[in-house]
Amino acid sequence: MPRRWTAAVTAVLAAFALACDGAQGGGSQPDPPAQSPRPGLPSSIAALGDSITAGFGSCLTLATCQRNSWSTGDGVRVESLYRRLREANPAIRGRARNEAVSGARVAGLSSQATDAVRAKVDYVTVLIGANDACRGGIDDMTSVSAFRKSLDSGLAVVKKGLPRARVLVVSIPDLYRLWEVGHTNDRVVRVWRDRVCPALLANAASTAPADRTRRSTFRARIDAYNQQLSAACRAYGSRCRYDGGAVHRVRFDLDLVNRLDYFHPNVAGQNKLAEVTWRASGLAGRAD
Repeated sequence: MPRRWTAAVTAVLAAFALACDGAQGGGSQPDPPAQSPRPGLPSSIAALGDSITAGFGSCLTLATCQRNSWSTGDGVRVESLYRRLREANPAIRGRARNEAVSGARVAGLSSQATDAVRAKVDYVTVLIGANDACRGGIDDMTSVSAFRKSLDSGLAVVKKGLPRARVLVVSIPDLYRLWEVGHTNDRVVRVWRDRVCPALLANAASTAPADRTRRSTFRARIDAYNQQLSAACRAYGSRCRYDGGAVHRVRFDLDLVNRLDYFHPNVAGQNKLAEVTWRASGLAGRAD
């Protein structure tokens, strides 16, 4: 092929390639940032709480399983708050912290809050209090006044360290309902004998007056804790939102708890918590 013809063909092909690049938006038009934050939605999240938020018992073993957490889980089986937020606001990707500790009581909230402050998150979820009631007996439960004092201290750490962060305070689930749906099941009662929340579940099949009184006292204490969670959130100010008792109203049954302790939420239970807290958070409307 003559050299002049080869050069001409090369020039035409080069011009065509440049034209195609321009038609696809290349050249002087930069690609939009992949992680642009969406106004009104948090770009980072931290979860504070106990074994429920840590996903305990949701991975087929009695151990922490944070990937299934209703709040910050990143696993594919639970549509957590973090995953729902990530769909609407990619800027939050990889910026979820789970500071919840299995067995934690409200007295440990300040320590968890300190870790959240260090992470400089702009959204915090709090679900705590079950372990303050699930003690060896009624006399061992955290008093209502002590519960409120520790709660206020923990929230104060968040408010001082993250003054612009928003906080979601979640009500304690209705643990008494688990007794209602499980105490007639022999297998469940046998599992509960292994010291699962004895203040409520000891002698689960008993109808003796002392046992009935103990269970009703436990139920009243959870209600009192929830009242303090609501009041503490109001005292915190406009950046705190209480779930209005939404989680406590969830009618947990045995299909929503794992079959190892019949107490902690399984994957279905964690999904239910995520669904209810998402609606209660007020974030759903912003994500639409």
